[in-house]
Amino acid sequence: MKNIDSAFRYVRLFSLVVIICSLAVAALSLFKSFSLVSQMQGKIYILANGKAIEAFAADRKDNIPVEARDHVRAFHKFFFTLDPDENVIRTNINKALNLADGTAKRVYDDLKEKGYYAGIISGNISQGIEVDSVQVDIKAYPYHFRCYATQQITRATTTVTRSLITEGVLRNVSRSDNNPHGFLIEHWATIENRDIATENRK
Repeated sequence: MKNIDSAFRYVRLFSLVVIICSLAVAALSLFKSFSLVSQMQGKIYILANGKAIEAFAADRKDNIPVEARDHVRAFHKFFFTLDPDENVIRTNINKALNLADGTAKRVYDDLKEKGYYAGIISGNISQGIEVDSVQVDIKAYPYHFRCYATQQITRATTTVTRSLITEGVLRNVSRSDNNPHGFLIEHWATIENRDIATENRK
């Protein structure tokens, strides 16, 4: 009877251990399955030139500095890249104004009223810009930025290099085809815009 009682206790203990282990394995399997599904949902594949490129989804807060800098670069590129062609000027300015508020529109209207764009067309002048760096402070919202850039203005006889520094703030808005980063530049102002070199063209 003693042996039967001991054997029963051992069988009961063994059964209990097997059940606990089975529950632990099932719980771990469920956890791993949900984790794997979440990871797979965070991945997408983009087909570019016949090649599948893996991309990862991320929270917007992880990308704010990168997207903010690219937004500021894109705005300055569109606003300051000008050629002696009315359609090119109109297209670039429209793209730039989709990324900023009325402060940029006021600058454009002032330049237009002073005949700046007409002078570019009549003088066959080309203007380009290279954004050297963009500093964005994401500690406080709206995000303050300062942009450091170099302009090149190519005239018939000379090429003028100018230093350009601007600043403003970035406000969150809805993303769209015209504004893929979902930011709007506000209180945009020019801090510096001065000649740093003039070179004669051959």
